[in-house]
Amino acid sequence: MKLPQNAHVAVVDGETFLLFRNEGKLFEPKLRKEDSPDLDITNFSAGVRHQDDIGQELGRTQLDELAHGAAVAEWLSAKAVSGELDDVLIIADPKSLGEMRNHYHSELKKRVVGEIDKTLTNQPVEKIEQAITAA
Repeated sequence: MKLPQNAHVAVVDGETFLLFRNEGKLFEPKLRKEDSPDLDITNFSAGVRHQDDIGQELGRTQLDELAHGAAVAEWLSAKAVSGELDDVLIIADPKSLGEMRNHYHSELKKRVVGEIDKTLTNQPVEKIEQAITAA
């Protein structure tokens, strides 16, 4: 995958939000960790559409996790609207990524250079870079 130099990389799961910046070349990402923001997890309506009987019985619906994904998308959207975010790659587990997409502002949509639906929050930076290169 092409990742522009200085692009942000958001690595997300239902509990964690890691933010990186690409200091490498287009096809050779070299990620530098940036400070991740404190998120205001308030959008618990985010998972309402996931409240089916089977999901609840099997424990597949975690409103906290979905609200976290919504909060990340809202934070990224606010940065895109304010002009503090240009190119961004989003890497998230499939459930979080699906929820995040529902909260992308149109300005964020313009800046997303790619999405990878994998859980990589607990992986070393080298593994994240490899996943980007392979995508």
